Amino acid sequence: MQLTGSQIVIECLKEQGVDTVFGYPGGAILNVYDELYKHSDEITHILTSHEQGASHAADGYARATGKVGVCFATSGPGATNLVTGIATAYMDSIPIVAITCNVGVSLLGKDSFQEVDIAGITMPITKHNYIVKDVKDLADTIRKAFAIAKQGRPGPVLIDIPKDVTANKAEYKPVTIDEYVPSQDICEADLDHAVSMIRKSKKPFIFVGGGAVLSGAKEELYEFVKKVDAPVTDSLMGKGAFPGTDDLYTGMLGMHGTKASNFGVSDCDLLIVLGARFSDRVTGNAKKFASKAKILQFDVDAAEMNKNVIIDEGVIGDLRVALSKMNEKLDQQNHAEWITKINEYKEKYPMTYNPEGLTGPYIVEEIYRQTNGEAIISTEVGQHQMWAAQYYKYSEPRTFLTSGGLGTMGYGLGASLGAKMGCPEKTVVNIAGDGCFRMNMNEIATAVRSNIPVIQVVINNHVLGMVRQWQNLFYGKRYSSTVLNDAVDFVKLAEAMGAEAYRATSKEEFAEIFATALKLGKPVLIDCQIDSDDKVWPMVAPGAAISEAFDEKDMQEKK
Repeated sequence: MQLTGSQIVIECLKEQGVDTVFGYPGGAILNVYDELYKHSDEITHILTSHEQGASHAADGYARATGKVGVCFATSGPGATNLVTGIATAYMDSIPIVAITCNVGVSLLGKDSFQEVDIAGITMPITKHNYIVKDVKDLADTIRKAFAIAKQGRPGPVLIDIPKDVTANKAEYKPVTIDEYVPSQDICEADLDHAVSMIRKSKKPFIFVGGGAVLSGAKEELYEFVKKVDAPVTDSLMGKGAFPGTDDLYTGMLGMHGTKASNFGVSDCDLLIVLGARFSDRVTGNAKKFASKAKILQFDVDAAEMNKNVIIDEGVIGDLRVALSKMNEKLDQQNHAEWITKINEYKEKYPMTYNPEGLTGPYIVEEIYRQTNGEAIISTEVGQHQMWAAQYYKYSEPRTFLTSGGLGTMGYGLGASLGAKMGCPEKTVVNIAGDGCFRMNMNEIATAVRSNIPVIQVVINNHVLGMVRQWQNLFYGKRYSSTVLNDAVDFVKLAEAMGAEAYRATSKEEFAEIFATALKLGKPVLIDCQIDSDDKVWPMVAPGAAISEAFDEKDMQEKK
């Protein structure tokens, strides 16, 4: 049948099982929006307050559901406003498809009104991107884009469509999209080498990254951990892949990881790395990272092998498949003595915070208590992000949504909207700092307009907390441009946008207000006033080894 390009776009989205799109219309993409209007009973469109919010919402939807997230934007500034969200998804391997429309084919390259080379701009931050100049190529291009976004190591794909292509007609034949099945082709010799290394190890440690979440390897990972009989640490992206409530879990690794994890990895004789990329925030000084250990890395992306840290053996392939095969080959191990030592670390170096007054860690723990650890938590970036990683025990994958690789301030609120649309039965809480909340707080209006009942918790210390912490510790307390000494009232702002809003200044107030927020079933903001100099502990100084992690007590003893 003959369809216009706009009709083909919508039909292809339906083929892919897309039920929600986040975006913002404009002249170049108007034909697509007109067609979307006719299918509003099949595809829900969420009009965000800014295109960046749309890209983050598509990202949050993808992280929470495991499906491909979709966002729309028009040409020029509409398209460029997606760039930060696309880069965020790229750094964390999140499958989204961004569809932009451009000026007509005959106007491309002529500095036409609202024209920009969005394919060129996003080339370094996408798995692949397309500009479709012939409507006959449109359906196949969209299908390829979705396949690329979700296959192998996931990531974002952009499709740019000139306006006349959305109006032109072509023959369209519907197809049935087969569910993606990861390749089973993993080198048996590599698996055998891995088994041999594990059998020889006396002090193994397992490091879990985002690949364990993306591959859906929760059950295979749990069985593998119990067979290896080893302690487990994770990265920001890996949270929830292995239960944070399990006795073998030691907490996060790296710059703000627990001492038990940092010291344990520094002492182990075999580090088993599952779907993690050795970020500098994890390794600290890479030359000193896990210096006593052999390193065995599992990853779907061969480019990650020996990129940041030199490894001893690697297994390339989908992690869920690889662990399933490993569980068949590996016999039960026993490392009781080693686990006892790690447990001594956990007892000697527990996570603690000041019990007096309202603090970030208390807020996170109270959210955990009242949600029974079953909420989806999104965050912005900074101190509050680290507290959310440290003090909420994630027992399921896809329940902690945060910008790990790019560190995008303003990410979390949009992501929470996407997560709630994808998982409406879940409680969704976005935890923000006041500096981050300012970046995209206009998405509160989106939550109200579309009746998306997320809870926005602002941990408000009136400073850019993480940057101030560095200034305090390493820059002689020169607080250059990090003090937010203005009269901005987040409660009034949220109320002006139509949300319920409250202010908490004590532990008792927060507990009562959060309990109320859980019952309201509508967008709620809670402005939590905490001290400007609360810090995230432990910490590893820039350029130091993770074995040199220190906390406030260490600093006092040093003085």
